[in-house]
Amino acid sequence: MSNFAKYFTKSFRMSCILNIETSTNVCSVAVSQDGAPIFSEVDRSGPNHAVKLGQFVDQALSFIDSHAIPLDVVAVSGGPGSYTGLRIGVSMAKGVCYGMEARLVSVPTLQLMTVPVLLHKDIEDDALLCPMIDARRMEVYAAVYDRALHELRPVQADVVETDTYREFLDRHPVYFFGNGAAKCMDIIQHPNAHFIEGIEPLAKYMFPLAEKRIALEQYEDVAYYVPFYLKDFVAKPAKDLLHTPNS
Repeated sequence: MSNFAKYFTKSFRMSCILNIETSTNVCSVAVSQDGAPIFSEVDRSGPNHAVKLGQFVDQALSFIDSHAIPLDVVAVSGGPGSYTGLRIGVSMAKGVCYGMEARLVSVPTLQLMTVPVLLHKDIEDDALLCPMIDARRMEVYAAVYDRALHELRPVQADVVETDTYREFLDRHPVYFFGNGAAKCMDIIQHPNAHFIEGIEPLAKYMFPLAEKRIALEQYEDVAYYVPFYLKDFVAKPAKDLLHTPNS
């Protein structure tokens, strides 16, 4: 078992958590208890969160009810990511909290993406992790963490160039992953740069980070919580308004 797994499976009070993840085109919901996922649904067909999320949450709550499990906490992926996706996920999480009298915790999306890497990949002790979410064009939402998830560089929107992460690459092996990393493979040319494919933020991996926040009593105010959008939403004008013929 990795040091990460040992850290998150010791001493914390285990709760039944409904986990909701909608930060990218992937929509997922999971139920976790006693430090393990016991229910999971994932949709990768595109940004269908407004339809799929309600279905998945209904199935998850039915599963919880049929197993007579008291729901303690709702965990939601808190961003950064898709503005619309985050809004849909947080709105659903708040609704369940109000309806079920559950507490709310927020899991940073980029930290969430490190969980499958830390649990399932064999990486060096001094390796750094750089999860990336596609922010369109050559921009990504990214942060840099060590293996204990200490934040070495905070979350920001990066326009990726050859030397964007050189200060870390010159000293450590750095693992890049997420849907933003694919478009950086041909740009980041450094012997310490490694790319891991197939990593995405999924609800079934939220429970270690959610349980840590529960143990530390880092709950959100259900009424006032908003996700970390990082950028303001900019609505695109409708084409028919741009091309309205002169009267």
